[in-house]
Amino acid sequence: MTRRSLTAVTAAALALGMACALGACEGTVPTVNAPTSAASATPDLTEAQEQRIRADLLATIKECNDAKDPANLAQAMSGPELEIRTSELKVAQKTGKLDPKTTIPDDLTQTVIPTDNGWPRAVFSITTTTEDQQSERLLVFTQGDARENYRLWGVTRLFQGAKMPKFTVPSIGSQMGHDDDGNLVMTPKEAVTRYADVLQNGSKSQYANDFEDDYFRDNLAQLSATVQEGMERNKGTQQQTFTPVDGQMQIMRSADGGDLVVAQINSVWTRTAGEGRESQPASDAERAIFADGKATSTMKATYVNVVALYVPPAKSGQKVQAVGAERQVVKVEAV
Repeated sequence: MTRRSLTAVTAAALALGMACALGACEGTVPTVNAPTSAASATPDLTEAQEQRIRADLLATIKECNDAKDPANLAQAMSGPELEIRTSELKVAQKTGKLDPKTTIPDDLTQTVIPTDNGWPRAVFSITTTTEDQQSERLLVFTQGDARENYRLWGVTRLFQGAKMPKFTVPSIGSQMGHDDDGNLVMTPKEAVTRYADVLQNGSKSQYANDFEDDYFRDNLAQLSATVQEGMERNKGTQQQTFTPVDGQMQIMRSADGGDLVVAQINSVWTRTAGEGRESQPASDAERAIFADGKATSTMKATYVNVVALYVPPAKSGQKVQAVGAERQVVKVEAV
């Protein structure tokens, strides 16, 4: 993902979602008292099964995209991706077209299949670049139990030049992680919480030095600074708050002992116009979501952010690195 693509729209930024589909229900049916987190010697899911699930999802997603209708999204999506694509389709209904950033290539460069034989579980798949050379996508599919279809839980666009951790080949499989994993520079839960603080407070965050610089942080900071200049001319104010969403985190352990963490962080951007002015939507996407709402001096826009963080091993000497992100406005209101 380039800096230009992240800042092309003044305030909306980073929108990519998925639409409705049913994935095949793959995997071994457990016994009544089957464990939910134990790791087996080999994966229950094969590459061929992953390909079938993904192909079915993408085919149905295209149909939903063409219809610009979010009515059936919950059949195929969950977590942050359901919120993101619902918003994307509402925007498309107003603008007449989906944002090109919603493209998901059919082909993969890698899939990461878990060895965990219990539920819930996740599969991480990394696509190729798009035909117009947009960046690779990291797709996260989840299955709640053996009788439930896989659904698309999350998508992030990987940053240009991002160094991804290495994983074992799919036939061997990788182990899923947990939010309290040890032997890392910090636990995944700490990484997500601290990264949210860095997004909110920038270089003033007490955790700023725990993370490498990345495109998402940089472009959000640039966006905020640009808006602030306009606000100050009219004696207005703005504030963004970032909050991790409980339970919305997927983790896969890498071959070097680190964790690749994908998590949802919601944010609320409050902008108050000064000198008796009305606060207006800051982008086409915000305008479409606001629709026919009546503007007041204060506008509050809620965004869903999905971030991919690599948390390295404790003895690596490395910092936590954001390798991909997605951002989409889901609610705009005058307050």
